[in-house]
Amino acid sequence: MATALQAVRGMNDVLPDEAAAWQRVEDVARDIFERYGYRQMRLPIVESTPLFVRSIGEHTDVVEKEMYTFDDRLNGESLTLRPEATAGIVRAAIEHSLTYERPLRVWTGGPMFRHERPQKGRYRQFHQLDVEALGFAGPDVDAEQIVMLARLWRALGLADVRLSINSIGDAAERHAHRAALIEHFERHRAALDEDALRRLHANPLRILDSKNPALQEIIASAPRLVDRLLPPSRAHFDALCALLDEAGIRYSVDPRLVRGLDYYNRTVFEWVTGALGAQGTIAGGGRYDGLFEALGGKPTPACGFAIGIERLILLMHAQGATRIHVPDGYIVHAGERGGALARRVAETLRDHGASVVLHAGGGGFKAQMKKADASGARLAVIIGDDEADSHSVAIKTLRNGGDQVSVPLQDLPARFAAMNISKDEYGCL
Repeated sequence: MATALQAVRGMNDVLPDEAAAWQRVEDVARDIFERYGYRQMRLPIVESTPLFVRSIGEHTDVVEKEMYTFDDRLNGESLTLRPEATAGIVRAAIEHSLTYERPLRVWTGGPMFRHERPQKGRYRQFHQLDVEALGFAGPDVDAEQIVMLARLWRALGLADVRLSINSIGDAAERHAHRAALIEHFERHRAALDEDALRRLHANPLRILDSKNPALQEIIASAPRLVDRLLPPSRAHFDALCALLDEAGIRYSVDPRLVRGLDYYNRTVFEWVTGALGAQGTIAGGGRYDGLFEALGGKPTPACGFAIGIERLILLMHAQGATRIHVPDGYIVHAGERGGALARRVAETLRDHGASVVLHAGGGGFKAQMKKADASGARLAVIIGDDEADSHSVAIKTLRNGGDQVSVPLQDLPARFAAMNISKDEYGCL
């Protein structure tokens, strides 16, 4: 017997019950994004490697350690499985001149790839919803995206999700801040780990993003860029805070929040939960006004964020907010005439918007009723030759010991809908 193959480590199957939770997240998110005017884009999973080196930053963990990079066997071009989506969206916007006549709100979603040590909430193939506003310079769009995320959490029934915000200024401010950081970390050089030493002179701002517990006290005492903002960056950040206050969004200012990618400037933010341990960030983003120029485009301000779907669903499980879709009805049938009618009834109910499962595989009524009950459906539609001869069906409520009633075929769609009126679209997982 051949050895059974398994999924690649850190790249997981999403089975039907779990996929129902994914579908709910995607459906709710799509609806909310559209309410705010964001339209969908679909992008390649594979991009040219220089796209990510130039956008994310050469001295980041993503580029240095985590990208899945390979040479195209036909032409030798270096290609990379996308580790994030923003760079691809900006590349597409430049390539197709999407933002030069008017600003654009877009979103995309799908798998991303990073070669990390797999653990709960962190996988080598992971999935994100990515939202970008291209061509908008003001803090009003930064606030809009944060408010939109707050609406998404409410729609999914989530609690205990906290917002942290910061400003990391513009390139000139970060450059001026760089010398102060180097001086600070040089005084603590003996305590720095290998990653911090490697970044000390190449990109000291990245040290602030370290999760090494031994460095947290040193990082906490480092000079704060938010205290050194020039008037334009300070005005942008103050206006963002005022807009969030006006919208009733609670937040905390975290001077150490820098995000992990080099293209950010000014606003950065994260939504974090304490329910998932170390992998508590479920969404994060910020402003990246210089990325279009870095990738060969015209100067274009932009702001965006990404949601980690796996972590979001873990949080939904932890808070009891995950549900699965269940059918409205399950059709059991027996006999030649009963089977023919059952097939017509199934299509008729579907024509009227109902979700119904037609039993397949044979078996008696008793065995079929067990399958109907296990499906989670509220109603069983029972059809045999007698029902076919009398042009009727029997409907039985499967929950709470409901009665069985006979319904003429002409009344079936309306009666079926009425008996399902109190059923939620989703049942508990």
